[in-house]
Amino acid sequence: MAATGEKLKWEMNVILVAVLVVCTWSAGVGAEPQVPCYFIFGDSLVDNGNNNELSSLARADYLPYGIDFQDGRPTGRFSNGKTTVDVIAELLGFDDYIPPYASVSGRDILRGVNYASAAAGIREETGQQLGGRITFSGQVQNYQNTVSQVVNILGDEDSAANYLSKCIYSIGLGSNDYLNNYFMPQFYSSSRQFTPDEYADNLIQAYTEQLEALYNYGARKFVLFGVGQIGCSPNELAQNSADGKTCVERINSANQIFNTRLRSLAGQLNSQLSDARFIYINSYGIFQDIISNPSAYGFSVTNAGCCGVGRNNGQITCLPMQTPCANRKEYLFWDAFHPTEAGNAVVARRAYSAQSASDAYPFDIRRLAQI
Repeated sequence: MAATGEKLKWEMNVILVAVLVVCTWSAGVGAEPQVPCYFIFGDSLVDNGNNNELSSLARADYLPYGIDFQDGRPTGRFSNGKTTVDVIAELLGFDDYIPPYASVSGRDILRGVNYASAAAGIREETGQQLGGRITFSGQVQNYQNTVSQVVNILGDEDSAANYLSKCIYSIGLGSNDYLNNYFMPQFYSSSRQFTPDEYADNLIQAYTEQLEALYNYGARKFVLFGVGQIGCSPNELAQNSADGKTCVERINSANQIFNTRLRSLAGQLNSQLSDARFIYINSYGIFQDIISNPSAYGFSVTNAGCCGVGRNNGQITCLPMQTPCANRKEYLFWDAFHPTEAGNAVVARRAYSAQSASDAYPFDIRRLAQI
């Protein structure tokens, strides 16, 4: 009897394990994403191909860009692999990456569109020395075109509004307004017109107008990404750091003024628009953590690009067919300005699920998706 009991117990355990395996497998196959769609506005940090056909110096549609992305081909992403929003799309449960506005059509728009454009800024003139780009206002206009298509697909405006209210809207602009405007006095007069405080106020005013336009066209769940530590990028270290390691304080200081205003704006809009939710992602603080303690994140190099030219590999971006570093997961920066896939993944994971209280305000993307 004892032997029979042991056998029965063993068989039950086998059945239990089999049931658990089947349930786990079923849960992962065909599972719906946490939100129906994901709309993305931004610059080269998240552009995934919108600049490929533009007459612009701000393009990444050549190797070694994309060397670690899917089948190893360039897509227009300014990284060796995935961008921050690619990783966030994965974390939200999407089974594929959000397509660029330049090539998406039909019902594919219903899961979201990426409108981001390299060299784009909040101000209209930002990045113009690099050629063609789609400014923040231009991206919002493209979104408005998409909404018209959503109305046609779903049948009426009420259905479209209900659908869009459940989607997440990711906005990350401002970097170029400093890099390719304010701190480029040879091309732009903004630093002579505005103090850093005045400039941040000017940017926030223009930024707010575009957020209001998105709200008026159905957006209700907003993720506002702050500007990262531009003064710690290989390009700024190459040009303005005596030792090639110490971050450029006057640039980081200006970035922090903008970020403080942007965080306050999120709180202000949450008070004013009771049917919408705005969250702020502290990209600056996350980068600060990485640079302060790189080994905790698997990085050994934080002050030089994996691919590039000159001091810190930061004078210019990757040249076509240039051979990049082999240990790409150990580099925070891929080129003179943009993080590696490994760097993007850290920011994305902490934006989605805050590691510390300062990562996201008032809460993270995971919580936003649940509302």
